[in-house]
Amino acid sequence: MSDSDTAPEAAPETAAEPGAPASSEGRSGFVTFVGRPNVGKSTLTNALVGEKVAITSDKPQTTRRAIRGILNRPGGQLVIVDTPGLHKPRTLLGQRLNDLVEQVLGDVDVIGFCVPATEKVGPGDRRIAESLSGYGRAKKVAIVTKTDAATREQITERLMEVDQLREDWAAVIPLSALTRDQLDVLSDELLALMPAGPALYPEGVVTDESTEDRIAEIIREAALDGVRDELPHSIAVVVQEVEPREDSDLTDVFADIVVERDSQKGIIIGHKGSRLRDVGARARAQIEPLLGTKVFLKLHVRIAKEWQRDPKQLGRLGF
Repeated sequence: MSDSDTAPEAAPETAAEPGAPASSEGRSGFVTFVGRPNVGKSTLTNALVGEKVAITSDKPQTTRRAIRGILNRPGGQLVIVDTPGLHKPRTLLGQRLNDLVEQVLGDVDVIGFCVPATEKVGPGDRRIAESLSGYGRAKKVAIVTKTDAATREQITERLMEVDQLREDWAAVIPLSALTRDQLDVLSDELLALMPAGPALYPEGVVTDESTEDRIAEIIREAALDGVRDELPHSIAVVVQEVEPREDSDLTDVFADIVVERDSQKGIIIGHKGSRLRDVGARARAQIEPLLGTKVFLKLHVRIAKEWQRDPKQLGRLGF
């Protein structure tokens, strides 16, 4: 996330560049997964793409942008748009995240509604399922996630509950992103529901996220680990510079971790900087394979007071 970013649109304006694996005989289109926060949408996106394009965390509202992952199959191409979880917003940031989801839902070809096998269907699930009627052009698929953590009885119960939420499910599929059980079934079903058309991205592209955005998200994921209460919502990351060092195989990465209050800054830094060093070490371990070089990562923690509620600050942070 950088100061100049804006929230991505749900679909690119242009088709793939010349030389893309495009055939008018295939199918291609956009799918997004919806559901309550923390039902496994980002994990499912990564599992389908086969590479980590969206960060994951046990903290609600981890995803903050529409992140596109691209999956090429023999029959065509799926563009998976990972979005924030729908929730009752308490801040301007929360409202803007919900607005982003609404925008994406209006543009995709298929909506996958996710419910974890380990939890009974509740009022929040019912509300989201009912809201899908507002997106008439999209076909709907129900997905029961996290089957690896559930009993056979729980999975059966969940499938029955989900099936009754709507009458227009094109399919109801139980799966585990962790063990990859039924992932091929889901991708084949999604592709069959897509319109005929050429691939939208060239072969070999797994996401349209910029390198800076991916680095910022990696750092934010590392910073989220182990924090509690309201702090996860208050963390943003801005990458200031990614520059190969002259006469060296090192790449210098300079980034700011932004929080809202002095007390939060202390938590992120930790005793004598111990926690910030740990965040840097974990982030660097993922940034180096991404860049293909050794990395010198310099993290600076700064305060932007109440940025989640401040339109100007949100704009500077890319929301």
